[in-house]
Amino acid sequence: MAGNSRRRGAIRKQGTKKGSVVGSGGQRRKGLEGKGPTPKAEHRPGHPAQRKAAAAAARTERKRTASKKAADTPEIIAGRNPVVEALRAGVPATALYVALNIDADDRVTEAVRVASDKGISLLEVPREELDRKTGGAVHQGLGLQVPPFDYAHPDDLLRAARESGEPPLLVALDGVTDPRNLGAVIRSAAAFGAHGVLLPSRRSAGMTAVAWRTSAGAAARLPIGVATNLTRQLREWAADGLMIAGLDADGATDIDTMNLDVDPLVVVVGSEGRGLSRLVRETCDFTVSIPMAAGVESLNASVAGAVLLAEVARRRRAAGRV
Repeated sequence: MAGNSRRRGAIRKQGTKKGSVVGSGGQRRKGLEGKGPTPKAEHRPGHPAQRKAAAAAARTERKRTASKKAADTPEIIAGRNPVVEALRAGVPATALYVALNIDADDRVTEAVRVASDKGISLLEVPREELDRKTGGAVHQGLGLQVPPFDYAHPDDLLRAARESGEPPLLVALDGVTDPRNLGAVIRSAAAFGAHGVLLPSRRSAGMTAVAWRTSAGAAARLPIGVATNLTRQLREWAADGLMIAGLDADGATDIDTMNLDVDPLVVVVGSEGRGLSRLVRETCDFTVSIPMAAGVESLNASVAGAVLLAEVARRRRAAGRV
Protein backbone atom coordinates (compact mmCIF):
# COMPACT_ATOMS: atom_id res chain seq x y z
CA MET A 1 0.00 0.00 0.00
CA ALA A 2 1.35 3.41 -0.95
CA GLY A 3 2.85 5.18 2.02
CA ASN A 4 3.32 1.93 3.96
CA SER A 5 5.92 0.33 1.76
CA ARG A 6 8.49 -1.70 3.71
CA ARG A 7 10.93 -1.94 0.88
CA ARG A 8 14.43 -0.83 1.60
CA GLY A 9 14.84 2.99 1.38
CA ALA A 10 11.12 3.72 1.45
CA ILE A 11 10.19 6.89 3.48
CA ARG A 12 6.81 7.76 4.90
CA LYS A 13 5.99 11.39 4.02
CA GLN A 14 4.76 13.34 7.03
CA GLY A 15 1.26 14.75 6.82
CA THR A 16 0.21 12.77 3.80
CA LYS A 17 -1.39 9.87 5.54
CA LYS A 18 -5.11 9.75 6.01
CA GLY A 19 -6.42 10.17 9.49
CA SER A 20 -5.44 12.62 12.20
CA VAL A 21 -3.17 15.60 11.48
CA VAL A 22 -1.40 17.93 13.86
CA GLY A 23 -3.67 20.66 15.27
CA SER A 24 -7.06 19.26 14.39
CA GLY A 25 -7.01 15.78 15.71
CA GLY A 26 -8.66 14.83 12.48
CA GLN A 27 -12.08 15.18 14.12
CA ARG A 28 -13.38 18.14 12.07
CA ARG A 29 -13.02 19.78 8.70
CA LYS A 30 -10.72 22.69 8.40
CA GLY A 31 -12.95 25.77 8.52
CA LEU A 32 -12.77 28.27 5.63
CA GLU A 33 -13.35 31.91 6.47
CA GLY A 34 -14.84 34.15 3.80
CA LYS A 35 -12.86 37.22 2.72
CA GLY A 36 -15.86 39.38 1.92
CA PRO A 37 -16.90 40.79 -1.46
CA THR A 38 -14.30 41.14 -4.18
CA PRO A 39 -12.79 44.64 -4.00
CA LYS A 40 -12.98 46.96 -6.97
CA ALA A 41 -10.20 46.69 -9.51
CA GLU A 42 -8.62 50.00 -8.47
CA HIS A 43 -8.39 48.72 -4.88
CA ARG A 44 -6.66 45.43 -5.66
CA PRO A 45 -2.90 45.66 -5.09
CA GLY A 46 -0.99 45.02 -8.27
CA HIS A 47 -4.01 45.33 -10.55
CA PRO A 48 -3.45 47.60 -13.59
CA ALA A 49 -6.45 49.71 -12.58
CA GLN A 50 -4.99 50.14 -9.09
CA ARG A 51 -1.63 51.26 -10.47
CA LYS A 52 -3.38 53.72 -12.77
CA ALA A 53 -5.46 55.15 -9.92
CA ALA A 54 -2.39 55.48 -7.70
CA ALA A 55 -0.51 57.33 -10.45
CA ALA A 56 -3.44 59.72 -10.96
CA ALA A 57 -3.63 60.41 -7.22
CA ALA A 58 0.10 61.12 -7.14
CA ARG A 59 -0.20 63.59 -10.04
CA THR A 60 -3.07 65.40 -8.30
CA GLU A 61 -1.08 65.66 -5.10
CA ARG A 62 1.94 67.04 -6.96
CA LYS A 63 -0.24 69.67 -8.66
CA ARG A 64 -1.84 70.64 -5.35
CA THR A 65 1.54 70.95 -3.68
CA ALA A 66 2.94 72.95 -6.59
CA SER A 67 -0.07 75.30 -6.52
CA LYS A 68 0.31 75.81 -2.79
CA LYS A 69 4.01 76.55 -3.16
CA ALA A 70 3.32 78.95 -6.02
CA ALA A 71 0.74 80.78 -3.91
CA ASP A 72 3.22 81.13 -1.08
CA THR A 73 6.14 82.19 -3.29
CA PRO A 74 7.00 85.90 -3.50
CA GLU A 75 6.65 87.51 -6.92
CA ILE A 76 9.30 89.73 -8.54
CA ILE A 77 8.28 92.81 -10.52
CA ALA A 78 10.82 93.26 -13.32
CA GLY A 79 11.80 96.35 -15.27
CA ARG A 80 12.87 99.87 -14.35
CA ASN A 81 9.59 101.66 -15.01
CA PRO A 82 7.38 99.01 -13.31
CA VAL A 83 9.69 98.90 -10.27
CA VAL A 84 9.74 102.69 -9.87
CA GLU A 85 5.96 102.93 -10.36
CA ALA A 86 5.36 100.15 -7.84
CA LEU A 87 7.59 101.86 -5.26
CA ARG A 88 5.85 105.21 -5.84
CA ALA A 89 2.46 103.53 -5.41
CA GLY A 90 3.51 101.97 -2.12
CA VAL A 91 3.43 98.36 -3.27
CA PRO A 92 4.46 96.23 -0.27
CA ALA A 93 7.96 94.96 -1.08
CA THR A 94 10.54 92.92 0.78
CA ALA A 95 13.65 93.31 -1.39
CA LEU A 96 15.04 95.30 -4.31
CA TYR A 97 17.41 93.35 -6.56
CA VAL A 98 19.97 95.41 -8.46
CA ALA A 99 22.21 93.77 -11.08
CA LEU A 100 25.94 94.18 -10.63
CA ASN A 101 27.62 96.79 -12.84
CA ILE A 102 24.25 98.21 -13.85
CA ASP A 103 24.17 101.30 -16.07
CA ALA A 104 22.34 103.55 -13.61
CA ASP A 105 19.91 106.25 -14.72
CA ASP A 106 17.33 108.39 -12.92
CA ARG A 107 14.96 105.46 -12.50
CA VAL A 108 17.61 103.25 -10.88
CA THR A 109 18.66 106.08 -8.60
CA GLU A 110 15.08 106.76 -7.55
CA ALA A 111 14.35 103.07 -6.98
CA VAL A 112 17.39 102.66 -4.72
CA ARG A 113 16.59 105.88 -2.82
CA VAL A 114 12.92 105.06 -2.26
CA ALA A 115 13.72 101.47 -1.25
CA SER A 116 16.28 102.74 1.27
CA ASP A 117 13.80 105.27 2.70
CA LYS A 118 11.17 102.53 3.09
CA GLY A 119 13.60 100.11 4.74
CA ILE A 120 13.44 97.64 1.86
CA SER A 121 16.48 95.36 1.60
CA LEU A 122 18.87 96.21 -1.25
CA LEU A 123 20.57 93.19 -2.80
CA GLU A 124 23.21 93.34 -5.53
CA VAL A 125 23.18 90.15 -7.57
CA PRO A 126 24.80 88.95 -10.80
CA ARG A 127 22.68 89.58 -13.88
CA GLU A 128 22.42 85.82 -14.46
CA GLU A 129 20.82 85.33 -11.04
CA LEU A 130 18.34 88.13 -11.71
CA ASP A 131 17.51 86.45 -15.04
CA ARG A 132 16.72 83.28 -13.13
CA LYS A 133 14.67 84.99 -10.43
CA THR A 134 12.54 86.88 -12.96
CA GLY A 135 12.03 83.86 -15.22
CA GLY A 136 13.87 85.45 -18.12
CA ALA A 137 11.76 88.64 -18.12
CA VAL A 138 13.18 91.92 -19.40
CA HIS A 139 14.27 93.30 -16.02
CA GLN A 140 16.77 95.99 -17.15
CA GLY A 141 18.82 95.29 -14.05
CA LEU A 142 16.03 95.88 -11.50
CA GLY A 143 13.69 93.48 -9.74
CA LEU A 144 11.32 94.20 -6.85
CA GLN A 145 10.26 91.27 -4.68
CA VAL A 146 6.70 91.48 -3.39
CA PRO A 147 4.94 89.06 -1.01
CA PRO A 148 1.97 86.92 -2.13
CA PHE A 149 -1.00 89.15 -2.90
CA ASP A 150 -3.52 89.74 -0.13
CA TYR A 151 -6.96 89.45 -1.73
CA ALA A 152 -10.02 91.13 -0.21
CA HIS A 153 -13.39 89.53 0.49
CA PRO A 154 -16.20 90.51 -1.94
CA ASP A 155 -18.15 92.07 0.95
CA ASP A 156 -15.17 94.31 1.69
CA LEU A 157 -15.21 95.58 -1.91
CA LEU A 158 -18.85 96.66 -1.64
CA ARG A 159 -18.34 98.14 1.80
CA ALA A 160 -15.38 100.24 0.63
CA ALA A 161 -17.33 101.38 -2.43
CA ARG A 162 -20.27 102.58 -0.33
CA GLU A 163 -17.99 104.33 2.14
CA SER A 164 -16.19 106.22 -0.65
CA GLY A 165 -18.90 108.87 -0.86
CA GLU A 166 -19.33 108.24 -4.58
CA PRO A 167 -21.79 106.03 -6.51
CA PRO A 168 -20.35 102.50 -6.19
CA LEU A 169 -18.68 101.17 -9.33
CA LEU A 170 -17.18 97.67 -9.28
CA VAL A 171 -15.55 95.56 -11.99
CA ALA A 172 -15.83 91.75 -12.21
CA LEU A 173 -13.80 89.54 -14.53
CA ASP A 174 -15.28 86.34 -15.93
CA GLY A 175 -12.50 83.96 -16.96
CA VAL A 176 -9.75 86.44 -17.89
CA THR A 177 -6.70 84.17 -17.82
CA ASP A 178 -4.00 86.45 -19.23
CA PRO A 179 -2.21 88.30 -16.38
CA ARG A 180 -1.41 91.17 -18.75
CA ASN A 181 -5.12 91.67 -19.42
CA LEU A 182 -5.80 91.46 -15.69
CA GLY A 183 -3.20 94.13 -14.95
CA ALA A 184 -4.53 96.35 -17.74
CA VAL A 185 -8.13 96.06 -16.47
CA ILE A 186 -7.00 96.95 -12.95
CA ARG A 187 -5.16 99.99 -14.28
CA SER A 188 -8.22 101.10 -16.27
CA ALA A 189 -10.51 100.48 -13.30
CA ALA A 190 -8.35 102.72 -11.10
CA ALA A 191 -8.12 105.38 -13.81
CA PHE A 192 -11.89 105.63 -14.35
CA GLY A 193 -13.03 105.66 -10.75
CA ALA A 194 -13.90 102.02 -9.99
CA HIS A 195 -13.78 101.04 -6.33
CA GLY A 196 -12.65 97.43 -6.69
CA VAL A 197 -12.08 94.46 -8.97
CA LEU A 198 -13.51 90.99 -8.38
CA LEU A 199 -11.92 87.78 -9.71
CA PRO A 200 -13.27 84.22 -9.67
CA SER A 201 -11.18 81.75 -7.71
CA ARG A 202 -10.93 79.34 -10.68
CA ARG A 203 -10.12 79.78 -14.37
CA SER A 204 -8.73 83.25 -13.83
CA ALA A 205 -5.36 84.97 -13.79
CA GLY A 206 -4.06 86.01 -10.39
CA MET A 207 -1.91 88.87 -9.16
CA THR A 208 1.43 87.63 -10.45
CA ALA A 209 4.48 89.76 -11.17
CA VAL A 210 3.26 90.17 -14.76
CA ALA A 211 -0.10 91.51 -13.55
CA TRP A 212 1.68 93.80 -11.06
CA ARG A 213 3.87 95.13 -13.83
CA THR A 214 0.98 95.75 -16.25
CA SER A 215 -1.13 97.44 -13.58
CA ALA A 216 1.71 99.98 -13.09
CA GLY A 217 1.14 99.99 -9.34
CA ALA A 218 -2.66 100.44 -9.53
CA ALA A 219 -3.11 97.11 -7.74
CA ALA A 220 -1.67 98.73 -4.61
CA ARG A 221 -4.35 101.45 -4.63
CA LEU A 222 -7.38 99.40 -5.65
CA PRO A 223 -8.80 96.51 -3.57
CA ILE A 224 -8.97 93.22 -5.47
CA GLY A 225 -11.23 90.46 -4.23
CA VAL A 226 -11.80 86.80 -5.03
CA ALA A 227 -15.18 85.06 -5.23
CA THR A 228 -15.50 81.32 -4.78
CA ASN A 229 -18.45 81.36 -7.18
CA LEU A 230 -18.69 84.44 -9.41
CA THR A 231 -22.29 83.84 -10.51
CA ARG A 232 -23.51 83.45 -6.94
CA GLN A 233 -21.65 86.59 -5.85
CA LEU A 234 -23.13 88.64 -8.69
CA ARG A 235 -26.60 87.45 -7.69
CA GLU A 236 -25.93 88.50 -4.09
CA TRP A 237 -24.83 91.94 -5.27
CA ALA A 238 -27.92 92.19 -7.48
CA ALA A 239 -30.12 91.34 -4.50
CA ASP A 240 -28.27 94.06 -2.59
CA GLY A 241 -29.36 96.68 -5.13
CA LEU A 242 -26.48 96.71 -7.64
CA MET A 243 -27.11 96.72 -11.39
CA ILE A 244 -25.07 94.12 -13.29
CA ALA A 245 -23.89 95.17 -16.78
CA GLY A 246 -22.16 92.53 -18.87
CA LEU A 247 -19.75 93.52 -21.62
CA ASP A 248 -20.27 91.14 -24.51
CA ALA A 249 -19.63 91.28 -28.25
CA ASP A 250 -23.18 89.98 -28.79
CA GLY A 251 -24.71 92.34 -26.24
CA ALA A 252 -28.38 93.20 -26.62
CA THR A 253 -27.68 96.95 -26.87
CA ASP A 254 -24.65 98.90 -27.96
CA ILE A 255 -22.84 101.34 -25.71
CA ASP A 256 -24.22 104.42 -27.54
CA THR A 257 -27.86 103.72 -26.75
CA MET A 258 -27.53 101.75 -23.50
CA ASN A 259 -28.58 103.49 -20.30
CA LEU A 260 -25.39 103.41 -18.27
CA ASP A 261 -26.60 106.21 -16.02
CA VAL A 262 -27.42 103.80 -13.17
CA ASP A 263 -26.07 103.55 -9.63
CA PRO A 264 -24.63 101.44 -8.14
CA LEU A 265 -23.13 99.49 -11.03
CA VAL A 266 -21.06 96.35 -11.61
CA VAL A 267 -19.30 96.02 -14.97
CA VAL A 268 -18.55 92.40 -15.92
CA VAL A 269 -15.78 91.78 -18.48
CA GLY A 270 -15.68 88.39 -20.19
CA SER A 271 -12.74 86.23 -21.15
CA GLU A 272 -10.40 86.83 -24.07
CA GLY A 273 -11.91 84.08 -26.22
CA ARG A 274 -15.46 83.05 -25.35
CA GLY A 275 -16.63 86.25 -23.65
CA LEU A 276 -19.16 85.91 -20.86
CA SER A 277 -20.07 82.44 -19.68
CA ARG A 278 -23.71 81.41 -20.00
CA LEU A 279 -24.55 81.59 -16.28
CA VAL A 280 -22.89 84.98 -15.85
CA ARG A 281 -24.66 86.36 -18.93
CA GLU A 282 -28.01 85.18 -17.56
CA THR A 283 -27.22 86.87 -14.24
CA CYS A 284 -26.58 90.27 -15.85
CA ASP A 285 -29.42 92.82 -15.85
CA PHE A 286 -28.33 93.89 -19.34
CA THR A 287 -25.48 93.27 -21.77
CA VAL A 288 -23.55 95.94 -23.62
CA SER A 289 -21.66 95.74 -26.91
CA ILE A 290 -19.19 98.20 -28.44
CA PRO A 291 -19.92 99.14 -32.07
CA MET A 292 -16.89 98.72 -34.32
CA ALA A 293 -15.96 99.25 -37.94
CA ALA A 294 -16.72 96.48 -40.40
CA GLY A 295 -14.08 93.79 -40.65
CA VAL A 296 -12.97 94.01 -37.01
CA GLU A 297 -14.05 90.94 -35.10
CA SER A 298 -13.59 92.01 -31.48
CA LEU A 299 -11.51 94.01 -29.04
CA ASN A 300 -9.06 92.72 -26.48
CA ALA A 301 -10.80 92.09 -23.13
CA SER A 302 -8.83 94.79 -21.32
CA VAL A 303 -9.31 97.34 -24.13
CA ALA A 304 -13.06 96.68 -24.26
CA GLY A 305 -13.26 97.02 -20.49
CA ALA A 306 -11.40 100.34 -20.63
CA VAL A 307 -13.78 101.69 -23.31
CA LEU A 308 -16.87 100.83 -21.26
CA LEU A 309 -15.40 102.17 -17.99
CA ALA A 310 -14.39 105.39 -19.71
CA GLU A 311 -17.95 105.84 -21.03
CA VAL A 312 -19.42 105.19 -17.57
CA ALA A 313 -17.04 107.74 -16.04
CA ARG A 314 -17.88 110.31 -18.75
CA ARG A 315 -21.61 110.00 -18.17
CA ARG A 316 -21.20 110.25 -14.42
CA ARG A 317 -19.13 113.40 -14.79
CA ALA A 318 -21.71 114.87 -17.16
CA ALA A 319 -24.42 114.17 -14.58
CA GLY A 320 -22.29 115.77 -11.88
CA ARG A 321 -22.25 112.69 -9.64
CA VAL A 322 -18.44 112.36 -9.42
